[in-house]
Amino acid sequence: MPLAKALELAQEYDLDLVEVAANARPPVCKLMDYGKFKYESAMKAREARKNQAHTVIKEMKLRPKIDPHDYDTKKGHVVRFLKQGDKVKITIMFRGREQSRPELGFRLLQRLAEDVQELGFIESNPKQDGRNMIMVLGPHKKKTEAMAEARQAQAARKEAQRGAAPAESAEEPAEA
Repeated sequence: MPLAKALELAQEYDLDLVEVAANARPPVCKLMDYGKFKYESAMKAREARKNQAHTVIKEMKLRPKIDPHDYDTKKGHVVRFLKQGDKVKITIMFRGREQSRPELGFRLLQRLAEDVQELGFIESNPKQDGRNMIMVLGPHKKKTEAMAEARQAQAARKEAQRGAAPAESAEEPAEA
Protein backbone atom coordinates (compact mmCIF):
# COMPACT_ATOMS: atom_id res chain seq x y z
CA MET A 1 0.00 0.00 0.00
CA PRO A 2 1.42 3.44 -0.81
CA LEU A 3 2.53 5.59 2.11
CA ALA A 4 0.03 8.40 1.40
CA LYS A 5 -2.90 5.94 1.38
CA ALA A 6 -1.68 4.31 4.64
CA LEU A 7 -1.41 7.71 6.36
CA GLU A 8 -4.88 8.64 5.12
CA LEU A 9 -6.27 5.35 6.48
CA ALA A 10 -4.57 5.98 9.84
CA GLN A 11 -6.10 9.46 10.11
CA GLU A 12 -9.51 8.09 9.19
CA TYR A 13 -9.44 5.58 12.09
CA ASP A 14 -7.68 8.04 14.43
CA LEU A 15 -4.67 5.71 14.81
CA ASP A 16 -0.91 5.99 14.29
CA LEU A 17 1.07 4.46 11.43
CA VAL A 18 4.01 2.65 13.10
CA GLU A 19 6.91 1.11 11.22
CA VAL A 20 7.35 -2.43 12.57
CA ALA A 21 10.13 -3.84 10.37
CA ALA A 22 12.23 -1.18 8.63
CA ASN A 23 14.74 -3.63 7.12
CA ALA A 24 12.12 -5.78 5.39
CA ARG A 25 11.49 -5.33 1.70
CA PRO A 26 9.02 -3.67 1.46
CA PRO A 27 9.05 -2.06 4.95
CA VAL A 28 6.26 -3.30 7.21
CA CYS A 29 3.98 -0.80 8.99
CA LYS A 30 1.06 -1.27 11.35
CA LEU A 31 -1.95 0.84 12.33
CA MET A 32 -2.14 1.14 16.13
CA ASP A 33 -2.66 3.48 19.02
CA TYR A 34 1.01 4.18 19.76
CA GLY A 35 0.41 5.72 23.21
CA LYS A 36 -1.50 2.61 24.32
CA PHE A 37 1.23 0.38 22.88
CA LYS A 38 3.96 2.25 24.80
CA TYR A 39 1.95 2.08 28.03
CA GLU A 40 1.32 -1.68 27.70
CA SER A 41 4.98 -2.40 26.92
CA ALA A 42 6.05 -0.33 29.95
CA MET A 43 3.61 -2.28 32.15
CA LYS A 44 4.98 -5.61 30.84
CA ALA A 45 8.53 -4.48 31.57
CA ARG A 46 7.51 -3.35 35.07
CA GLU A 47 5.85 -6.71 35.76
CA ALA A 48 8.95 -8.55 34.54
CA ARG A 49 11.15 -6.47 36.86
CA LYS A 50 8.82 -7.19 39.78
CA ASN A 51 9.19 -10.95 39.27
CA GLN A 52 12.94 -10.68 38.83
CA ALA A 53 15.12 -11.69 41.76
CA HIS A 54 18.64 -10.61 42.61
CA THR A 55 20.90 -13.35 43.93
CA VAL A 56 22.65 -12.07 47.01
CA ILE A 57 25.85 -13.45 48.47
CA LYS A 58 25.49 -13.78 52.23
CA GLU A 59 28.63 -14.24 54.31
CA MET A 60 29.19 -16.46 57.33
CA LYS A 61 32.44 -16.23 59.32
CA LEU A 62 33.78 -19.12 61.38
CA ARG A 63 36.91 -19.96 63.36
CA PRO A 64 38.74 -23.32 63.23
CA LYS A 65 38.19 -23.95 66.97
CA ILE A 66 34.41 -23.42 66.92
CA ASP A 67 32.22 -24.80 69.70
CA PRO A 68 29.66 -27.46 68.58
CA HIS A 69 26.69 -25.30 69.63
CA ASP A 70 28.09 -22.27 67.78
CA TYR A 71 28.67 -24.46 64.72
CA ASP A 72 25.02 -25.59 64.83
CA THR A 73 23.85 -21.98 65.06
CA LYS A 74 26.00 -20.89 62.12
CA LYS A 75 24.90 -23.95 60.13
CA GLY A 76 21.27 -22.95 60.82
CA HIS A 77 21.93 -19.53 59.33
CA VAL A 78 23.56 -21.10 56.24
CA VAL A 79 20.53 -23.42 55.86
CA ARG A 80 18.15 -20.44 56.07
CA PHE A 81 20.14 -18.50 53.46
CA LEU A 82 20.20 -21.46 51.07
CA LYS A 83 16.45 -22.03 51.52
CA GLN A 84 15.89 -18.38 50.56
CA GLY A 85 17.86 -19.03 47.35
CA ASP A 86 20.92 -16.95 48.29
CA LYS A 87 24.54 -17.92 47.82
CA VAL A 88 26.63 -18.23 50.97
CA LYS A 89 30.30 -17.32 51.26
CA ILE A 90 31.84 -19.11 54.23
CA THR A 91 35.03 -17.60 55.59
CA ILE A 92 37.25 -19.29 58.16
CA MET A 93 39.51 -16.82 59.92
CA PHE A 94 42.87 -18.11 61.19
CA ARG A 95 44.77 -16.38 63.98
CA GLY A 96 48.32 -16.88 65.21
CA ARG A 97 49.35 -20.54 65.28
CA GLU A 98 46.07 -21.59 63.60
CA GLN A 99 47.60 -20.40 60.31
CA SER A 100 50.01 -23.34 60.37
CA ARG A 101 47.05 -25.79 60.43
CA PRO A 102 44.89 -24.95 57.37
CA GLU A 103 43.67 -28.58 57.23
CA LEU A 104 41.48 -27.87 60.29
CA GLY A 105 39.65 -25.15 58.36
CA PHE A 106 39.42 -27.34 55.27
CA ARG A 107 37.85 -30.18 57.30
CA LEU A 108 35.38 -27.76 58.91
CA LEU A 109 34.29 -26.44 55.50
CA GLN A 110 33.89 -29.97 54.12
CA ARG A 111 31.79 -30.94 57.17
CA LEU A 112 29.55 -27.89 56.68
CA ALA A 113 29.17 -28.66 52.95
CA GLU A 114 28.13 -32.25 53.77
CA ASP A 115 25.63 -31.03 56.41
CA VAL A 116 23.83 -28.73 53.94
CA GLN A 117 24.26 -31.00 50.91
CA GLU A 118 20.48 -31.38 50.30
CA LEU A 119 20.01 -27.58 50.06
CA GLY A 120 23.16 -26.44 48.27
CA PHE A 121 26.32 -27.39 46.46
CA ILE A 122 29.93 -26.23 46.57
CA GLU A 123 30.22 -23.50 43.98
CA SER A 124 33.89 -22.75 44.65
CA ASN A 125 36.12 -25.15 46.54
CA PRO A 126 37.88 -24.04 49.73
CA LYS A 127 40.96 -21.96 49.02
CA GLN A 128 43.42 -20.18 51.30
CA ASP A 129 43.44 -16.40 50.97
CA GLY A 130 46.01 -14.96 53.36
CA ARG A 131 44.71 -15.48 56.91
CA ASN A 132 41.33 -16.68 55.64
CA MET A 133 40.00 -19.76 53.89
CA ILE A 134 36.99 -19.16 51.66
CA MET A 135 34.33 -21.42 50.14
CA VAL A 136 31.12 -20.46 48.32
CA LEU A 137 27.94 -22.55 48.51
CA GLY A 138 25.20 -22.14 45.90
CA PRO A 139 21.55 -23.12 46.39
CA HIS A 140 19.94 -25.94 44.39
CA LYS A 141 16.79 -23.78 43.99
CA LYS A 142 16.74 -20.53 42.10
CA LYS A 143 15.86 -17.38 44.00
CA THR A 144 12.56 -17.00 42.10
CA GLU A 145 11.50 -20.56 43.04
CA ALA A 146 12.37 -19.93 46.69
CA MET A 147 10.40 -16.66 46.65
CA ALA A 148 7.37 -18.38 45.08
CA GLU A 149 7.46 -21.14 47.72
CA ALA A 150 7.71 -18.55 50.50
CA ARG A 151 4.68 -16.69 49.10
CA GLN A 152 2.66 -19.92 48.93
CA ALA A 153 3.63 -20.86 52.49
CA GLN A 154 2.67 -17.38 53.71
CA ALA A 155 -0.69 -17.57 51.92
CA ALA A 156 -1.33 -20.99 53.46
CA ARG A 157 -0.51 -19.65 56.94
CA LYS A 158 -2.89 -16.70 56.46
CA GLU A 159 -5.61 -19.05 55.25
CA ALA A 160 -5.08 -21.31 58.26
CA GLN A 161 -5.33 -18.32 60.59
CA ARG A 162 -8.54 -17.14 58.93
CA GLY A 163 -10.00 -20.65 59.12
CA ALA A 164 -9.05 -21.07 62.79
CA ALA A 165 -10.22 -17.63 63.98
CA PRO A 166 -13.95 -17.98 63.09
CA ALA A 167 -14.09 -21.51 64.51
CA GLU A 168 -12.76 -20.33 67.88
CA SER A 169 -15.20 -17.43 68.05
CA ALA A 170 -18.09 -19.77 67.18
CA GLU A 171 -17.14 -22.12 70.01
CA GLU A 172 -16.86 -19.42 72.67
CA PRO A 173 -20.60 -18.57 72.85
CA ALA A 174 -21.44 -22.26 73.16
CA GLU A 175 -19.18 -22.60 76.22
CA ALA A 176 -20.62 -19.52 77.96
